[in-house]
Amino acid sequence: MKKILLFLSSLLVGIVLFIWIGKTVGWQEIRNAFLAFTGWQGIAIFLLTLLVMSISNWKWLEILRGEGVKMSFRGLFRPYLAGFAVMFLAPVLFWGGEIFRGYILKKKYSVPWTKGMPSIIIDRILEWTANLTIIFLGVLIFLVMIDLPPAKLGIIFSCTFLLFAIGISYFYLKVFKRESIVKLIFRIPGLKKLEGDSAILKAENEIFHFFKYKKKALAKAFGLAFLRTGAGYLRAWFLILFLGKEVSLAPVLSILSFNYLAMMIPIPAALGSHEAIQIFAFNALGLDASTATAFTMLIRGAELIFALIGVVILFRLGVVILKNTLFKVNEAKASSSSSLT
Repeated sequence: MKKILLFLSSLLVGIVLFIWIGKTVGWQEIRNAFLAFTGWQGIAIFLLTLLVMSISNWKWLEILRGEGVKMSFRGLFRPYLAGFAVMFLAPVLFWGGEIFRGYILKKKYSVPWTKGMPSIIIDRILEWTANLTIIFLGVLIFLVMIDLPPAKLGIIFSCTFLLFAIGISYFYLKVFKRESIVKLIFRIPGLKKLEGDSAILKAENEIFHFFKYKKKALAKAFGLAFLRTGAGYLRAWFLILFLGKEVSLAPVLSILSFNYLAMMIPIPAALGSHEAIQIFAFNALGLDASTATAFTMLIRGAELIFALIGVVILFRLGVVILKNTLFKVNEAKASSSSSLT
C-alpha cells in the first residue's frame, strides 16, 4: 500500500508539473524556447547550461564519496535532474526537490536516508554559500557602477556585509562546534513531535562529521560550488555578447548576482520576477530592457529543457515503482497458492 501511494504521489507530481508548464509558461513559449536552441549560439548556451548542471551533479557526487557512498556520475544525474525539475517548476514546495532526490537515492540505489539526505543538505549549503557570495559581490559592484553617493554606499555595504557575515558565520560556527541546529527547529510550533526522531539527529551528525572531518571532500565540493558559479558567469557573458551587446567583466557579475537573487523568489521558473529584476539591472547598467527580456527568456528556455527531462524521470520513477509493486504482489500470490497446493 505504501509503495502504491509513493507511485501515485510521484506520478501525480510529474503530471501536475507537466500541466503547470503548459499553463504557466505557455505551450507556444515552450516551442519558442526549443527553437531558440537550433542555431550555434543557442546550442552554445545549451551546452553551457549543461556544464552548470554537470558541475552541480559532480559536486553532489564528491559529497557522497566523502560519506563513503559510491555512485556513478551518470546514475546520479537522474535524481539530480528530477530534484531540479521540482525546484525549478514548483519552488513553493519547500525542500520538495531535495526530498525527491533523497527518495530516488534510497529507492533506486539503496542509499539510506541518513546518508542521502545529509549529502543533499550539504550540497545545498555549499551552493547557497557560493550564490550568496556572488550576490554580495555583484550587488556591491552594481552600486558602485551606478554612482551611488559614497555615504549611502558605505552604509549599504556595511549593513549588508554585517548581515552576510553574521548569517554565514553563525551556521559554520554551529557546525564546527557540533551544536544542534535541528533542536532549534524543533521549537517551532508543530515540529515538537519530531524531536524524538533519531534519524533526523543522526542525519545532522552526519553533516557535522562531514564539515569537520572530511576536509578533502569538503574542499573539492567547495571548489566545485564556485566553479559552478564560474560556468554560470561564462554563460551570462556569452549570452549578452550573442545578443549584440558589448559589456565588461564586472557588470556581468552583477547580472549573474541578480539572476541568483531572482531564483530565490518562490515563483515557478522565476517567471516575471527574473524579468523585473534584470530589466532594472540592465537599464541601470546602460543596457536596454529588450536585451534583459531576451536574456531571461533564453536562460529560462535552456533550464526548462533540463526541467522537462527531470519531469520525465519523475514520471518514469512512478511507473517503475508500480511495476515493482505489482511484481511483488503477484509473486506473493503465487507463493501463497503453491503453499496451499
